[in-house]
Amino acid sequence: MLFRDIVGQEEIKQLLVQEINGGKIPHAKLICGGEGVGTYPLALAYARYLMCSNRTGSDACGTCPSCIKINKLAHPDLHFIFPTIKNKLSDSYLAEWRKMVTKSAYFNLNHWLQQVDAENQQAKIYSKDSDEIIKKINLKSYESPYKVLIIWLPEKMGIESANRLLKTLEEPPEKTVILLVSEAPDMILPTIQSRAQRVNIRPIEEKYISQILLLKYGLNDVDSQAIAHLSNGNLIKALEAIHLNEENKLFFELFVNLMRLSYQRKIKEMKLWSEQVAGMGREKQKSLLMYCQRLIRENFIYNFHRNELNYMTTDESNFATRFAPFINERNIMGIMDELTEAQQHIEQNVNAKMVFFDFSLKMIVLLKQ
Repeated sequence: MLFRDIVGQEEIKQLLVQEINGGKIPHAKLICGGEGVGTYPLALAYARYLMCSNRTGSDACGTCPSCIKINKLAHPDLHFIFPTIKNKLSDSYLAEWRKMVTKSAYFNLNHWLQQVDAENQQAKIYSKDSDEIIKKINLKSYESPYKVLIIWLPEKMGIESANRLLKTLEEPPEKTVILLVSEAPDMILPTIQSRAQRVNIRPIEEKYISQILLLKYGLNDVDSQAIAHLSNGNLIKALEAIHLNEENKLFFELFVNLMRLSYQRKIKEMKLWSEQVAGMGREKQKSLLMYCQRLIRENFIYNFHRNELNYMTTDESNFATRFAPFINERNIMGIMDELTEAQQHIEQNVNAKMVFFDFSLKMIVLLKQ
């Protein structure tokens, strides 16, 4: 990944390049941003530019031995830590990691869990990975003047794991750079946050997403602009829209079915719906609840007849013409609170059948308000 390969983010790319060229390289950097805005591609491009032996004033050369090895995620001085399952080290899944990231540097946690067949298991960064981090960064450099460690989703660290890293983050070995790439920085321990230079990445501007859809994926101008608007600055979401993402189709069908069943008070069918959702993996259940929150919010906004503020697909918009009047000032906060509580319970491994059936029953009352 080169800086020129990253979609949009021109201002932050210039800032990162100037930082390296000016010799003001922090020992730890916290790169924060939502899904699909390019946080991980920026970390990879930063590492490549830093370790390139023949870089230009604006980007890595792309052809030196270091660049070629980094492109394959196989440079001996570039290390990776990421959430795993089964209490295993990141290195145990390095082959799967390389396969996914070299295919596309724009990915999310669900993509990674599918790559490792996680099913119902939730991914985390285990404490023994923290020991591995300390071991790796204390090794001598093999080829590059710098050693770089990229930690993806440090918010998935437990307290024990994070505490073990405090001294290392504060005083790493000379010419060692640690890049923490986070989608939820507020979930990271404050002691970790305070030891890293934070940079916030904004959503990608619509014009850049529209441009790549037009030039790389062959969409016409109208469709590329419509999808760019719908994506809300998230390139992953835009690409899923043009590839007819099956998961979002499933989530839409589940949402519509639940709203109809709850309104019609079909308790038996609602119980079957809850059992169907309970059979999905925990991460998929959390994604469904996040999808429901988004669609509830979009339906509430739909009532104000401000199309430029809505971000829905054609199917979602068609459903909103009939459903939106049921989402109003009297019930929206209650529905969002119930969805948030359900998500918290799923994260705490509460019985999924109970969580989703309880939520569906509460929707009977809320939709009538």
